[in-house]
Amino acid sequence: MPVDFPSVIAASTRWLIRAYPAAGGTMNAVLAEAQARQAATVAAWLRYPTSVDAGLLSLVGPGGSARLDWVVGADTSDLEDEEYAWRTWVDEVVVSWAAALLVVPALAAAAVSALSGSEHAATPVDFRRLTSPGENDRRAAPLLRHPDFLRPVVELHKRELLVRLRSRPISTE
Repeated sequence: MPVDFPSVIAASTRWLIRAYPAAGGTMNAVLAEAQARQAATVAAWLRYPTSVDAGLLSLVGPGGSARLDWVVGADTSDLEDEEYAWRTWVDEVVVSWAAALLVVPALAAAAVSALSGSEHAATPVDFRRLTSPGENDRRAAPLLRHPDFLRPVVELHKRELLVRLRSRPISTE
């Protein structure tokens, strides 16, 4: 697996957590990050289903967070170099798909199911916090799972996700 691939997952997770922060407290922050990381991982594995796809990411790059920042109204005009640097590793499609998976449990389950047999699923991974969030998960990440707040990000690439899953449209409401 190309070295860039985990960086894209980490940066996309970080963007989600920054845009939709946890409810407060260390435990909530950890639970929210776990959910965002699981969603970003599933989204990245769907977006780049083979090692060749992930390798191509190294050549073309992920695109960065500029459009996402604009969509959520983030002011990035005075970012320091180190704050700007990680944002260049954000993949807009991965974030959009991850947001969709966070707000629609049936879509998350379908996405995880679609990964079975893929190159990435060689090692079993438990995506329970994404597909079956408990009450603590929901309390920890109310913004991260709120359909109204995530709608603008979800709508950016929802159609492509549904095509990838070969699914009929699932409401994000």
